[in-house]
Amino acid sequence: MFANKKQPPIKSLIAEGCQIEGHLSFSEGLRVDGQVTGNLLALGTAPSLLVISESAVVVGEVRADHVIISGKVVGPIHSAELLELQPKARIQGDVHYKALEMHQGATIAGHLRPGALTEDKPALKLAANNL
Repeated sequence: MFANKKQPPIKSLIAEGCQIEGHLSFSEGLRVDGQVTGNLLALGTAPSLLVISESAVVVGEVRADHVIISGKVVGPIHSAELLELQPKARIQGDVHYKALEMHQGATIAGHLRPGALTEDKPALKLAANNL
């Protein structure tokens, strides 16, 4: 997982105040601070990182290897490796993940759908109270 690998660089930014309508494909890393109405999909075989900040709103499908969410997502989320839900994350949609780290305060209105699990790593880590 990403704990042993270098994070992909964030090469693209959707700044706060920007509004995008339409699907967006990206490679390596993308940070969203603005609003997107459309799908955010990682391309290629290189590891991908998607950061959705506290000020961001995404209405559409989200798909990347490592997804970090602090803002609002309305739509399904697919994380091939690690999904991190920060305390102010608000999710409305099904969440597909291999490993999940969910901080106290984050909310999900949808189904949790774990993917392929490995025996040596936990699929779910409780971030509250450092447990």
